[in-house]
Amino acid sequence: MRLAEYTDYTLRVLMYCAARPQQLVTISELADHHRVSKNHLMKIVNDLARQGVLETTRGRGGGLRLMQGAEQMRVGEVVRAAETDFRLVECFDPATDQCTLTPSCRLKGLLGDALAAYFKTLDGMTLAELTAPAPPSGLPSGSSSGSPAGPAGDAALLRVAAPISRRPAGKTEPTRPAA
Repeated sequence: MRLAEYTDYTLRVLMYCAARPQQLVTISELADHHRVSKNHLMKIVNDLARQGVLETTRGRGGGLRLMQGAEQMRVGEVVRAAETDFRLVECFDPATDQCTLTPSCRLKGLLGDALAAYFKTLDGMTLAELTAPAPPSGLPSGSSSGSPAGPAGDAALLRVAAPISRRPAGKTEPTRPAA
C-alpha cells in the first residue's frame, strides 16, 4: 500500500501549518520549502479550504492557517479525506469482484484487519503530536501505537523504520535452484 502523492503533500501542508500556528503561511513558502510546484499546492490548499480544514486569506499579507487546533486533527481523518481508494484487492469491491477464490478465501479478511490496524495507528496520532519535537533518541515515540517500550521495543522500531529496497517495476531477478 502506498499513499498517493496528493495525500503526501496534503500531510506536508498541514504539518507545516501546524508547526506554525501563530503565522499565516503562503503557497510560495510551502512550494519553496517542499520543492513542489505552486500549482500543485494550490489544488491541495483549495481542496483543504473547501473541506473547512484551512482558512485562506487572499491578497498582500494573506496566507493560510489551520481552521482548528492541530491537537484536534487526527492523521487518519486526513488520510481518509485525501485518498480516493482503499480497495487493497479486487474483492474489497463486491460490484467489481471477479475473483474465483472469493467464496473460500481469507485474504480479504486478513487485509481488512491490516487496513483497520493501519487506520487505528493513524487515528492514534494528532497533527500536533506529529509535529511536536522528536524524542531525544530520535525514534518515533510509539506511545499511541502500542509499541513495546524499552530496548526490545526500540529495536523493533528500528527494524520497521529501515527502508526496504525494491526492484524497479517490471524487472525480475532470475532465480537459482537451491543447491
